[in-house]
Amino acid sequence: MKIEVVAYRKEWVAQFTSERERLKAALPIAFLQIFHIGSTSVKGLAAKPIIDLLLVVDNLQDLDDHQVIFEQLGYEVCGEFGIPGRRYYRKGGDQRTHQIHAFAYNNLYEIERHLAVRDYLRTHTNAVARYAAVKRAVAEFSGNDIEKYGDFKETFVKQLEEAAIKWRLQIKANNEGHQL
Repeated sequence: MKIEVVAYRKEWVAQFTSERERLKAALPIAFLQIFHIGSTSVKGLAAKPIIDLLLVVDNLQDLDDHQVIFEQLGYEVCGEFGIPGRRYYRKGGDQRTHQIHAFAYNNLYEIERHLAVRDYLRTHTNAVARYAAVKRAVAEFSGNDIEKYGDFKETFVKQLEEAAIKWRLQIKANNEGHQL
């Protein structure tokens, strides 16, 4: 898979919206929510041009029962793919265009983790600049090896997640009038 980190593209929002509507129309499942997550959901952030969707559903069995529809929509069904309680789907093969991360509504840690990072980056431009620089350097250094790409940026991503979760908890505490 060629690893290409490109400047932010405003059409990513429309691509997310279009795919969200395709999923809603094709699947006989009531989604509690479909979120745009990942780097393409953050205005100004350089990214691999792959749209990440977070599906929140009542239960994962509904998704498992409709795998053939995901396949008809062009997705590869990948099961948990390393994260317990997740269903992962990817579209486009070596020219990947979309990825779906699906969780049941009660998997709050995974849902909140993804949303916290997205929202943190949307409000912290200094973190966006640092993350873009890391991604560009890692993409160049990894030589189109997606495993190396993930491994090389893992430390930064973990630190980013930690900062984002703490930030989100602080906002919630402040809104409730409490200090952490």
